Amino acid sequence: MVKLDKNQSLLEKTAGEGQAKDEVINNLTSENSGLKNELEGSKTKIGELEASITAANEKVAELEPLSQKVTELESQLSDASNTAGSAQEELNKLKSENEELTSKLSASQAEIDQLNSQLTELNNTLLQRDTQVQELTEAMSEKEQIIETTTAHLTEVESELEEYKPPDMGAGGFASEERITCPMCGAVGSDIKTVEDKGKVLSYVGHIPMYAKKHVCKKCGYEF
Repeated sequence: MVKLDKNQSLLEKTAGEGQAKDEVINNLTSENSGLKNELEGSKTKIGELEASITAANEKVAELEPLSQKVTELESQLSDASNTAGSAQEELNKLKSENEELTSKLSASQAEIDQLNSQLTELNNTLLQRDTQVQELTEAMSEKEQIIETTTAHLTEVESELEEYKPPDMGAGGFASEERITCPMCGAVGSDIKTVEDKGKVLSYVGHIPMYAKKHVCKKCGYEF
């Protein structure tokens, strides 16, 4: 009887343990189902991520030419920056040269103004000199006219005095030289006068001409 009770107790214990195992198995099965569901979800997410990565790779492939273009533009920008720097240096150099030329131009303009002032003074001086020369020329012309008039008057007086000049007598009481005789009519003495030959200039005294002498017969008018 006691043995039967022990067996009954053991059976109940075994049944309890089996029921516990069943519960553990059920729990594990439930957890396994959950894990499978999470695994399927993870696989789905992985597929979506792989699709996104593929699309991203395709986008990167599409953007690759643009990247190269950006690199080229950056290189061109660098070259342009270097060129701009060189151009700025050249511009600064040109500005410096322009300032130097402007300074030289100002100095040259000052010299030109000074020279123009001196030229004006010289022109005024020359104008005064020209006026003085003109006045002196007019005065000399007037004096030359006076001298010519006086010379002509003296020549005329000399001619008149020549007519009244007595002949030179030699030792025998006769003229030492032959008296001037008109070769045309034979007139002598006071009938012959001496005048200037305006057609023969011997020399000049200043601007005054000195003429040769010629004889004129008062009777027949013959010149010789």
